[in-house]
Amino acid sequence: MLINLSNHPFAKWGARQTETARRLYGEVRDMPFPVVDPQASPWQVAVLAANYFRQIVLIFQKQQEDGQPNAVHVQGEFTFVYRLVTLLKERGITCLASTATRNVKELDNREKVVKFEFVRFREY
Repeated sequence: MLINLSNHPFAKWGARQTETARRLYGEVRDMPFPVVDPQASPWQVAVLAANYFRQIVLIFQKQQEDGQPNAVHVQGEFTFVYRLVTLLKERGITCLASTATRNVKELDNREKVVKFEFVRFREY
């Protein structure tokens, strides 16, 4: 199983990323990324990460063994990601980020249109 802990729901992933996730991990389950208060102290971020760590461990414990490996796709606020990934890796849980090609188109009104094209999952 792949737990998708990001602000990008699995249903909105492109075909290449979706196919890769299903091939490698079977089931994909969304877990919405938390809102991390920019005023939060490091301790508050650590507590939030510990709460998410416990939820993820419980999900994997309750999951029926399907022969597929388990991993967590984690992308979001940097200090939360760092703390959570550290906890998960200490428990032996694989943590992944998506890599992408970034294509930028400059518009006449000084705006940009950015399109990301999935390339691969990379382990933390």
